[in-house]
Amino acid sequence: MDINDLTIGQAKELISIFGTNNKYDSLNSMIGEKVIIRTYSAGVWFGILSEKSGNEVIINSARRMYKWWCKQSISLSAVANHGINQDKSKIIEAIPSVWLEAIEIIPCSDICIKSLEGAPHVKAE
Repeated sequence: MDINDLTIGQAKELISIFGTNNKYDSLNSMIGEKVIIRTYSAGVWFGILSEKSGNEVIINSARRMYKWWCKQSISLSAVANHGINQDKSKIIEAIPSVWLEAIEIIPCSDICIKSLEGAPHVKAE
């Protein structure tokens, strides 16, 4: 069989045997995506995943989520789906980039992105 002569149906059959159509199949598939990063010691961050090597990540347009309150439910995963309650959350203004040690990388929904990017920059009290 010559791979160059495969029909679309045969290619789909091979995909079903050896892989999936999941957008996040590989460890680096979220590069370029807006994500929430939970770290070991630096809290929770939101930004664009730029690089990943092992547990180390670099995110651009990085906003520290100093205090977050989920709009619906109670978990950080729910924040990635539903966004934050801006009145109860404290989100720091963006810095160009930050290098972090991640325990969790969560892709963000459009609703989440809008709520985090639209969150006011918290001021010192």
